Parts: sequence; structure tokens; C-alpha cells
Amino acid sequence: MIRSVPSRTPRIHPNAFVDIAAQVIGDVEIDEGASIWPGTIVRGDQDNYVKVGRNTNVQDGAVLHVNPQFACVVGDHVTIGHRAVVHGCRVMDSCRIGIGAVVLDGAVIEEGAQVGAGALVPPGRVVEAGWLVMGVPAKPVRRMSAGELEDIVQNARDYVALWQRDYGLRPGFPLPPPRGVVDTHGRHTVNSMTVEVPKVLTW
Repeated sequence: MIRSVPSRTPRIHPNAFVDIAAQVIGDVEIDEGASIWPGTIVRGDQDNYVKVGRNTNVQDGAVLHVNPQFACVVGDHVTIGHRAVVHGCRVMDSCRIGIGAVVLDGAVIEEGAQVGAGALVPPGRVVEAGWLVMGVPAKPVRRMSAGELEDIVQNARDYVALWQRDYGLRPGFPLPPPRGVVDTHGRHTVNSMTVEVPKVLTW
């Protein structure tokens, strides 16, 4: 679902992917090649905004939100893992936020850093460029190797390829029909069950 709040409307590049089961609300900018996956919530309200950079993927169940003091700004070629919470903070280019990690208000994840799965980055904390942090609260573990840094960028490339190959739907584009027989009233019969064809929100 893509919807506005008063005076604030999402701005989505025509070559970005927003899954129909995601929610993008308010003052949100999604750049070219980015992908927003099922169950994700990207909410720009409270007089602040969310920006998702080029070729960045925000995976299933993640939440991006703001508060009145801090926008949520995510750079290019970033992977935000399943169920991660990125709240009122800045994630710079070519970072990876692990599955279930939490990054809180005013934190900065510098370029090429990785927040390990389940880690908690406290408010205002800076994760230095190229470092892996883990734990609750998150603490530096080691510098990332050149191969690991390249893997972060490749992870982002892989997600661009995935949505373009297998999904490729953008708001307002028709859904592929489910398998079965469609009648002239826009209903499908699938395994002897009749369902209405879903309507796609346009923008």
C-alpha cells in the first residue's frame, strides 16, 4: 500500500520495486533500483522524511521510521535484513544491517559497515566505516575484509536482479492472474474456489 499523509506524498522512482504487501506512507523517497519487500513499513511522518537510496533493498518485515528530530536516511547499495528496525538514523552507502538488528535515533552507520544480526545500535552511536559490530549493545568486533566489503555490494546487486527477474511489479501495474480460469466478471476460479481479482493501488 502506498499512501499520503497531509501535505506529504511518497516519491517512488519508476524503476524501483515496491511489493504490494509493503506499506510506504508519507514523506518517503525511494530511488532507482531500490526494492521494498513484503511486510515492510516505510513511514515518513512526524514532520520528517525517509530516503532509500539507489539499489538498496529493504527486506521482509523491516521498519523504517523517523521522529521529529531525526530523519531516516539510507544510502546506496545497502541491504536491510528481514525484521530490522532502522529508526531516525543514517545508514551510509554500501552497508548491511543484519536480520533483526535495531538501529536507533541519531545513530550513524558509516560507509561499508555491517551491523550483525540481532544487534542493537544505541541512540547517537557511530559505527565506523568498514567495521562489523555485534551484540546488545553493539560493539566493534573487527574490520571487514575486502572480500566482505565486496559481498555487501554484491548482495545489493543480487536483490536488484531478483526483483527485476521475478517480481518486476510497480504500483499501478496489473497483477499476474492466479492460476485457474477467469470469467468475464473479473473473478478467478482456482481449485473450485471463486475469488475476486484484487485491485492495485495507483499513484
